[in-house]
Amino acid sequence: MILTPKSKLDPLLHSYPFLLEFLAGYSPRFEKLRNPILRKTVGKIATLDQVALMGDMPPARLLQAVAAEIRRRTGESVDAEAGDAPAGPAAFTDRESRKEVLKDIIRDLHQGGDVEVLKKRFGDLVRDVSGSEIAAMEQELISEGLPQEEVKRLCDVHVQVFKESLEEKPAPSAIPGHPLHTLAAENRALEKLVAETRAALSQIPQSTGPSDWADMRLKLFSLADSLAQIEKHYLKKENQLFPALEAKGISGPSKVMWAIHDDIRAGLKEFRRAIDNNDQELAAKAGASVLTEISDMIYKEEKIFFPMTLETLDEEDWARVKRGEEEVGYAWITPGHEWAPAPCAPPAEDNVAPSGPDETSALVNLDTGVLSSELINLMLTHLPVDITFVDDQDTVRYYSANPARVFPRSPGIIGRTVQNCHPPKSLEVVNRILAAFKAGTQDEAEFWIESHGRYIHIRYFAVRDAGGRYRGCLEVSQDVSLIRALQGEKRLLDWE
Repeated sequence: MILTPKSKLDPLLHSYPFLLEFLAGYSPRFEKLRNPILRKTVGKIATLDQVALMGDMPPARLLQAVAAEIRRRTGESVDAEAGDAPAGPAAFTDRESRKEVLKDIIRDLHQGGDVEVLKKRFGDLVRDVSGSEIAAMEQELISEGLPQEEVKRLCDVHVQVFKESLEEKPAPSAIPGHPLHTLAAENRALEKLVAETRAALSQIPQSTGPSDWADMRLKLFSLADSLAQIEKHYLKKENQLFPALEAKGISGPSKVMWAIHDDIRAGLKEFRRAIDNNDQELAAKAGASVLTEISDMIYKEEKIFFPMTLETLDEEDWARVKRGEEEVGYAWITPGHEWAPAPCAPPAEDNVAPSGPDETSALVNLDTGVLSSELINLMLTHLPVDITFVDDQDTVRYYSANPARVFPRSPGIIGRTVQNCHPPKSLEVVNRILAAFKAGTQDEAEFWIESHGRYIHIRYFAVRDAGGRYRGCLEVSQDVSLIRALQGEKRLLDWE
């Protein structure tokens, strides 16, 4: 028998089962062959030159070692063809094998593997990758136990490994008015704003005089205010696209992206504080840092996230996204109107908030009165507080669509687990509150924060029935800025 670089691993393992233990002991890089999933995917079609590349060793060395072990264990005559395959290893083409190779590359990357070596392995074994493949790979790695924070930490390095392949992918296109076209248009406006802000920051070292800095500071105030509109862009992703992807079983990449959103939000706040505090050096440093994060996010959206959403979501999904995005609003641009969503079936009845007012709506018997569902809806939307209700299974069932909510909401959160409606850094607190409510050890939790010049009071209440059984959690948020400023008394009506 003659072993060549193109000899298949799977038949060799079937003919010589002892090779599995031999390879696992031959190099720590081959320990992964013990994984039955890897053997059923990559192992089924891998050639020895591909296996050698996965083990970061020359094919000739692996062939000689395998041939020698077969001769030693069986006495058979086995030779190894000298030299590497002239054309190099063939790339894997089936999706499952490609995904396993990608996962293997990322595991090595997270364990400190050399980026250039891994880029070569990717180029030889995969060569081409789509946004949906990267998303599926990250989803499985998180499901298998790789910490979400670790995926986020090295997200930029992931992109670096795949960048050459991603650069060859055309940007996904959509008709003006389609949510994806709108998000891309916002990115074009954001890129111009980033460039303008970078140009302004580059002038800070030369602006040494008080009057120069005063003029520059006013300009930076204006730019920081414009950059703050990025909140609407991110909210549309978090409240509309992420829930739609979760419904398709894709949640890991969205959580990683949400965590990066929060890093950018924090960076923008630091940039603004530096300007407020007249700190030129910190303004330049914080501004440059957050602009890089924003640019990197634009790249990830357009090369990975947008193509993945376009491949994953159907027309009904996009129609729902469209309806919700109009409630959140738009950053820097006015969307087109050419795209018209196809009519779609309404969500399941137990997953939707109450519909609009209706004179014929049914009466609801309450403990202290009888009201129509129309009036109940009107009452809840006229309260000077935001209300969100989460049931006993941690599923969001309702939010009050007040004209001026403290925290934006959109229909995409209905039917979504509340854990998926919060950024990763808040999950520990959310779960702790819900666990205490369910256990009956606590009935209320409250917080107060300052946000965009407003003082916000946030309260969570355990909702229990007459028998004391936990039925859910009620979140009540209120802007109490004016209430805190009240002094003395007001006993007379002062209408003009």
